[in-house]
Amino acid sequence: MSAVDAAEAAGALEAHRPMLLGLAYRLLGSRYDAEDVLQEAYLRWVRVDRSEVTEPRRYLSRVVTHLSMDRLRARRATRESYVGPWLPEPVPTVPSPFGPLERAELRDSLCTALLHLLERLTPPERAVYVLHTAFELPYAEIAQLLDRSAADCRQLHHRAADRIGRDQRRFTADRAEQERLLEAFIAAATEGDLAALTKLVAADATAWSDGGGRVRAARNPVTGADRVARFLLGIRNKGWPLSVHRTELNGQPAAVVLAVNGFAYAVTLGISAGRITDIYLVVNPDKLCWAT
Repeated sequence: MSAVDAAEAAGALEAHRPMLLGLAYRLLGSRYDAEDVLQEAYLRWVRVDRSEVTEPRRYLSRVVTHLSMDRLRARRATRESYVGPWLPEPVPTVPSPFGPLERAELRDSLCTALLHLLERLTPPERAVYVLHTAFELPYAEIAQLLDRSAADCRQLHHRAADRIGRDQRRFTADRAEQERLLEAFIAAATEGDLAALTKLVAADATAWSDGGGRVRAARNPVTGADRVARFLLGIRNKGWPLSVHRTELNGQPAAVVLAVNGFAYAVTLGISAGRITDIYLVVNPDKLCWAT
């Protein structure tokens, strides 16, 4: 391949890079893996006869979707050896590396709570759900991307929505409510106010902490308002926080807490009916290279 051809191929992929990266990330929950998928897609793109490709965006979307599904299938075995709960890799979204998040569907489909729920789905279910819900593709177009019938894709979306539907309430709070509860949560945790923390979280609240075996974290989810509040105070008493930085992660209000031990905690919340239902703490430094 000539240098001119290589430059043209790279330029065509770069033109669609934000969308493709957002697609791969939503399918995988990992920016690192999504970047790898885009690199592999580029290698395939430069080898194809591009004169026969009438719609580069559709062709590249197809390649990225299939590569991501392959990764989802392959990582099931490695996930079994992951230490403690696995949470999506937090990604700063101001500015967004995934392109504009103007539609609610694009923003909501990035939030930690939903990406965590999507781990319940099979790779085809996840692909159809993301393509239809986040990118608003009709089933007929999704069918072409996945080599399935439109009826099959419709059924896959129905199954996916049913499997996560009962918990979708956990990411439907409006922006003002998210900001208010995050502010109150950080204040109560910083001050070590057990009563305030207990009032903020729902009775069936769950705290998830992802250390990946790199940093000490709870090996299992912590459930129940009182247990969650005491768990958070235990973290606080071990050196959190040295500083708190407000930011936006995955399209939602978040905080990055730097502890005295030098580790960072990325904090996002699941919210419903004015209470915190889920607390997501990512401590694995491999997922927080941008934070330290």
